[in-house]
Amino acid sequence: MTFVCRSCSGARLSPVIDLGTTPLANALLREGQLDKPEPRYPLNTVMCEDCSLVQITETVPPETLFSDYVYFSSFSDTAVQSAKALAERLVRDRGLNGSSLVMEAASNDGYLLKHYQALGVPVLGIEPAANIAAEANKQGIPTRCAFFGREEGQRLAAAGRCDVFHANNVLAHVADLNGFVAGIKLVLKPGGVASIEAPYLRDLIEKVEFDTIYHEHLCYFSVTALDRLFARHGLVLADVERIPIHGGSLRVFAAHEGTARSAAVRNLLQEEEALGMTRPAYYADFAFRVSRLRDDLLSLLRKLKAEGRSLAAYGASAKGATLLNYFGIDERLLDFVADRSTVKQGKFTPGSHLPIVAPDELTARQPDYVLLLTWNFAAEILAQQQAYRDAGGRFILPVPQVRVV
Repeated sequence: MTFVCRSCSGARLSPVIDLGTTPLANALLREGQLDKPEPRYPLNTVMCEDCSLVQITETVPPETLFSDYVYFSSFSDTAVQSAKALAERLVRDRGLNGSSLVMEAASNDGYLLKHYQALGVPVLGIEPAANIAAEANKQGIPTRCAFFGREEGQRLAAAGRCDVFHANNVLAHVADLNGFVAGIKLVLKPGGVASIEAPYLRDLIEKVEFDTIYHEHLCYFSVTALDRLFARHGLVLADVERIPIHGGSLRVFAAHEGTARSAAVRNLLQEEEALGMTRPAYYADFAFRVSRLRDDLLSLLRKLKAEGRSLAAYGASAKGATLLNYFGIDERLLDFVADRSTVKQGKFTPGSHLPIVAPDELTARQPDYVLLLTWNFAAEILAQQQAYRDAGGRFILPVPQVRVV
């Protein structure tokens, strides 16, 4: 069956980068699974010449990816602080109160909705991972365990539509893009707003953030691709912001037709056209730049290992899995991966089979160098690991270029 664009069903697809065949980025292993074959899937990325959407060509069933999930947003101080600031801003700017309703798709453990709740605004989360939805409900955040889309939107709208709809770092995960956006249209009140965050394709390409690519991230958005997607469903990109989280993201605000478009949206659409983001040539040298980054990092790690230095990593993240597997980094170079998430500790990374330990192992074992796989939270992690650094430990940041701090 020929692959067609996930957004517009176009067939004019140009290659961006092929990262080979890899295990699922969040499929952490227990010790008893290390000698068993791991399911692997192609990780090939293309650009649609008709609507400009960059996307991977493989769709792993969402039930396989998300029904039991290991990423809890509340383990990231940066994510929680960003969510709190956004909630407070929207409550203030839109005059939300006890008669309002805020919904969030892929609401995770309630890291965002709890800030609305604290301000007296009713909330409803929609979270497909049963283990995480259960945790959110346990914390007092009303959460439905479901995948959001057209059908779920119809069910929710029948009970009452929302003033604000959030979709933070979920749109990239959705196989049925058109169904998801149609669902937003259904649940959003007249005059309501949808706030959507996703990694920005421009940052990904310009900063060589190839490790943002993994099977959960089906799509990589430009403002142009989002504008065309939302317009197809009677929604307007009313405003857009570039925010630093996750290595550079877009925060777009969508509303019903008839809403005015901001200068920020018009300017970014013009910039993307001028840069050539709507044409294949913009992406032509991306794979080469990733290969050069791989050569630089492997050269440094092998040199340090040959000198007898001890090496570890920090962040058993999805982006870390992409980097480790595509670069071929495993226990021959690294001793372990430290991670703050207690859900991940005691398990092993997919493909590379590195043991995941608590962060205090950095000071206990004091490796000479630590490869920072979660470089998108560098400031937060470097501050948390000041004791390790004060004792002489050094971090290696791999993106956008290899550097030691």
